This record gives sequence, C-alpha cells and structure tokens, in this order.
Amino acid sequence: MHKVLIANRGEIAVRIIRGCSDAGLDSVAVYADVDADALHVGLATEAYALGGNSPADTYLNVLKLLAIARRAGADAVHPGYGFLSENADFAQAVQDAGLTWIGPSPESIRMLGNKVSAREIAVRVGAPLVPGSNGTVDSAAQVRAFAEEHGLPVAIKAAFGGGGRGMKVVWELDAIEESFDSAVRESVAAFGRGECYVERFLHKPRHVEAQILADGNGNVIVVGTRDCSLQRRNQKLVEEAPAPFLTADQRDLIYTSAKAICREAGYVGAGTVEYLLADDGSLSFLEVNTRLQVEHPITEETSGVDLVLAQLAIAAGDGLPVSEDPVSRGHSFEFRINAEDPGRGFLPSPGTVTTFTVPTGPGIRVDAGIRSGDTVAPQFDSLLAKLIVTGADRPQALRRARRALAEFELVGLPTVLGFHRAVVDLPSFTGPDRLGVYTSWIETEFAEHLAADSSLIPADPPVSRRTITIELDGRRVALGLPENLFGGLAQGGAAAVGAPIPEANPAELRSTMSGTVVKWLVEAGATVAEGEALLVLEAMKMESTVVAHRSGTLVGLLVAEGDAVPVHAVVAGIEA
Repeated sequence: MHKVLIANRGEIAVRIIRGCSDAGLDSVAVYADVDADALHVGLATEAYALGGNSPADTYLNVLKLLAIARRAGADAVHPGYGFLSENADFAQAVQDAGLTWIGPSPESIRMLGNKVSAREIAVRVGAPLVPGSNGTVDSAAQVRAFAEEHGLPVAIKAAFGGGGRGMKVVWELDAIEESFDSAVRESVAAFGRGECYVERFLHKPRHVEAQILADGNGNVIVVGTRDCSLQRRNQKLVEEAPAPFLTADQRDLIYTSAKAICREAGYVGAGTVEYLLADDGSLSFLEVNTRLQVEHPITEETSGVDLVLAQLAIAAGDGLPVSEDPVSRGHSFEFRINAEDPGRGFLPSPGTVTTFTVPTGPGIRVDAGIRSGDTVAPQFDSLLAKLIVTGADRPQALRRARRALAEFELVGLPTVLGFHRAVVDLPSFTGPDRLGVYTSWIETEFAEHLAADSSLIPADPPVSRRTITIELDGRRVALGLPENLFGGLAQGGAAAVGAPIPEANPAELRSTMSGTVVKWLVEAGATVAEGEALLVLEAMKMESTVVAHRSGTLVGLLVAEGDAVPVHAVVAGIEA
C-alpha cells in the first residue's frame, strides 16, 4: 500500500490520516460541500470534493468514492466508522476495483454485520444469548407477536448497523408501530438499509465489549475490554478500559466467546464483540461491530497497541502486532464531546464553534475533528472530539478527568461537557466497589440530577441579530444588535428599545431542535393530549419527536415533510 483513501469525515478521518502518516503512507481525504474547510481536508496529502451535502450524495455514495480513488491513484480504502464502514457491498466494490480494503472481508461483514446471522454464529460457538427473532422482522405485526410471546420490553434493532442508530426500545404494545417505523427510517438514513430484528431487552444492563484483532489465519487476540454503559438514546457517551468490576469468570467468558465468534466468521482486522451484563451477573452476546470503534483510543492507551497501525499492517499482509493478548496497564476514560444540549434531552445542536481550547497535562489525549471557527453542520453526526484520560489506576484517571474536563473550553454551541463534569463526581459512576450506571441510567436516574443542576439547564434560545452602521465620535462603527432591539432603533423610538417583548402565544407549538421534518404523526384538526407525540424531526442522523405542550386541537400546520426548521420555530398551534 502507498496511498489510502479515507471514506469518512470528522475526527476519525483525522485519526486515520495521522495513522497513515505514521506508517509512511499518503492519504486522500474526501469532503461534502459543508466540509470544504474541515480539519481532515487540510491534513490529508490531498483532498477531493464529493459534491453535495446529504449523506446519500457524499459519504454514502459508492460510485463517487471509487471514482475519486481512481483519480487520486489510491490503492487502498479505509472506511473509518459509521457511513459505509460495515457495508459489505462497498467492501466488495473496493476489492473489485483492485483496491485493498482495510477491514474484514465482505463475507465476514455480511455474516457479522447482519445482527441476525451474527446471533446464529454466536449460537453455534456457545456464546451467551437472550431470546430474539428468527431472522429479520418485516412488519410491526411481527414485533407485536414476538412481544406477546416473550414479554416487554423488547428492542427493535437495525440488522445492518451499529452505534445505537436504528434501535428502539418498546415498553408498551401501543408504541410498537411507530417505534418500528422509526427504527427503519433511522437505519435507512444511517446505513442505507432498513432491515430490523427484535429481541428481549434486558433491564438495567451494563454494556461491555472486547476489542479484537485477527489475521485471517485463525489467530485472534483480545486487545482489551471496555465498559460503555453511559449512553443516551442507545449511543455511548463515556467509555473506559479495561471494563471495571468484572469477575474472572465473566472476563474469561468474554475473551473465549469473542475469539470463537471471530474464528467462526474467518475474521480479519480490527473488530469489537459486544455484550450486555445483567444485574444478576449473566452475560448476553449483543453484536459484532466489523470496524474500528469510536472508543478505540482507550484500548490503545491501556494496551500499548496502535489499532489504526494494526489495521494498516494486517491489510498489507504483515500479520498481528503481538501474538498474545496484551496485559492491560493503567486505566483510561474516553469522553465523547458531542454538539448536544443535555438540558434538552441531549438534542443535537449544530452551530459554530467560536472557541475550542483543549486541556493538556499528563495522561491527556484529545482526538478532534474541529477547531475554533468551524461550523458544525446538521447533516452529519454530532461528535466533535474525544477527550481520552489515562492514569495508573481508575481513581487517578478520574482525578485527571475532573481536571481535564474543567480545563476544556468549547464555546459557541451547546455540548455535553457539562454532563461529563457532573458525572465524574457522582457516586454511581465513581464508586470503588461497583459500577452503578447502566445503559438507560441517563434517561432514568440521572434525569433527577439533570433537573436540579443549574449548569445543565437548557441553553438560552439563539437570538437572531442584525448589524447596522452608526457614527460614534466621528467614526463609522458596525453595531450588531438582537433583532428585537434593532426593531426599536429602526423605528426611532428610544423608549421602544427597552420595551418588553410580547409574550408568545400559548397556542404555539414550537420545534425542540433544529432539523428536518420527517413526518407529522397526526393530522390538522385532530384532538391531541398534552405529551402526545406530534411531529418527527431529524438532525445529525438522529430522530426526535415534538410533543404537545398542552391538550387541545391541532391547527395551522406550518411545516411539511422535508422542510428545515430552526430550534424554537413555530410549527403549528394547539387551540385549547
């Protein structure tokens, strides 16, 4: 290999570019129109425009990616994570084009990337499992039948995907239809495929996983374990390595079953075998991610193995970097820095980063895809950067994490930094004897803390501004003012500048985030109840619903499918 096309964007593209540089390889970046000035574009050896801004037109467009690879003279493709990283057809197309695919074979991706056939492999090798559907489910009716047989809650999951995209947990039978439709929509938007399956959902489990490397000759090592239990909307926010508070038996079962699954699938490269650890100590196989994980840096820090370099070496035919499972050293945390507002239920919050100052010091690493002045677009994932903190043991790593999070400065848009600063001081997370958090802990137990913590209250609504030119002491000066103040000045009334803003009409239904309208769930004229879901919005590949703020009749629908709406925009009215 000499030149690697990176079929991705953001921080993972930056990480791979740096890995290529370490390996003495040239790198080729690709970019959507909104990413033309992105960090990864400037860091690569060369960069090419994909043309367009939607995922389908850019980072999911196989024909464009392969055309750029040919044009640039690339001889290999690294998919990163997300987008096409677990798409077997893309892997096959890369190989058919005569290029090296930096990842597992298309056959392995099909077997393990498909969560249904991955379960079948897990059964064959004796991995622990919870009940699940036999194959994919084609309709909400099939989900209902499974729930009636096995009980609630159940999880509807994208068969081709990961990272929590296209996963919906259903607690009530009446919610099955919309949850199924939403899971399919999210899966199509994130992975280009909508097949889903269903399985029993374990209440309050931890999420643990094994990072593996395999050379395709039956040699498989577990580089380390991780715990990824702190999640919102089934997507990870905080991860740590090694997974704490595991018994020797649990650890052995993870290591042996993860290796067996990968050997059975003829796996090559880096991958992750994921499990749920129930309250009673039992393990259940969850899925295999046939790619590099977002949280790979904490395993690098505690194992001494550079996973990106290992991927490149294995793809080049050089084999595994080590022959035995590495012994973990120290403890490491990763804090995902997402453009989301914890005070509004972690809703995506695109905008402009005005200040980005990262912490420094012993044990501190920051993997970032942005810098000060960058605009975070609503079309793509909300992940901006990752703070990785390592110490000699878990207590020291936590102390360093508190300091690093306090030093981290990111201004211009809401982020989850406030959440991270809060969680590293909570006994549920920092306890010395057990991990008291679980996959739904944020939406349940942390909700009370969220409501009481003034640092996590919703950010003020963005205020539109206008700029006028005034003369001050003989100099012309540009003056930016909030829209309501500008209105008063423009009318020439000094008193109007300080006039109170008229109260909003209590009938107005407003959007809870900036995004694109997916669909209305009810029609105009319908009688709705307070708290009822009315409108589905999508931003940063994540769906969110707008619920009725009061009971009444839904009137005056102002937006339709495909419309872009800003946060707090009036979308309809509810007449009492």
